Amino acid sequence: VQLQASGGGLVQAGGSLKISCRASKRTFNNNGVGWFRQAPGKEREFVAAISWNGGVTNYADSVKDRFTISRDNAKSTVYLQMNSLKPEDTAVYYCAAARTSYGSRRLNDYNYWGKGTLVTVSS
Repeated sequence: VQLQASGGGLVQAGGSLKISCRASKRTFNNNGVGWFRQAPGKEREFVAAISWNGGVTNYADSVKDRFTISRDNAKSTVYLQMNSLKPEDTAVYYCAAARTSYGSRRLNDYNYWGKGTLVTVSS
């Protein structure tokens, strides 16, 4: 499975941005999917995850109530709607397909990764 993240860009603090992750195969639709991010000089961290059918979602405390993960299996695409963005949200955002049908907070639970899309939030 190949994953392609897109939609990143420059946005002012308080603004919104929606990024997407499209998969090359419909078998992606059976997998949980996660979004992770990595800021310069920091480790990759969990942002959000969604189960195969969208019924279960999970968020990092730092983005809860600001970010929303969703998916459209007809398009083999997962989205991350980011609202009330802060400068500390600046990072490269990666999507990943989980080994199981449910997402996870752990990087090792994911076996396919996209190349990432850069989100920059200016103050």
